[in-house]
Amino acid sequence: MTRTAIDTNVLSAILKAEPNSLPLIDLLERARGSGPLLISPVVYSELLGTPPHTPVFIEEFLHDTGITLEEAFPLAVWEAAGVAFQAYAVRRKASGGGVPRRILADFLIGAHAQEKADRLATLDPQHYRLAFPALTLLTL
Repeated sequence: MTRTAIDTNVLSAILKAEPNSLPLIDLLERARGSGPLLISPVVYSELLGTPPHTPVFIEEFLHDTGITLEEAFPLAVWEAAGVAFQAYAVRRKASGGGVPRRILADFLIGAHAQEKADRLATLDPQHYRLAFPALTLLTL
């Protein structure tokens, strides 16, 4: 059984019916064939932050798609996110890029996937490859 965590950008593209939404739906259906699909509370919050989504709409979407919201974040997720964010900030500064441009939420999503799933479905593989090199990614 392979547990697949899903990044906000994948679900957002599907909910907005973006041009890549059908291949993403197919990607998630294939992933579901291997095991459960799940999201972190951060993904849930980011989806709610996109108008006109409401808690009821998101909960119905998750129910209809069989995606599980994992509400608890163990300390290991918080630690992994903080360590990965710190490493990113050091890399960015060393490269002359200045202050970090990514937000901590991205690192929480990656850390959650690393700790609670076997892989992460995302449209941003380059970020997660750098921040979480051991994390298996599922992308188009």
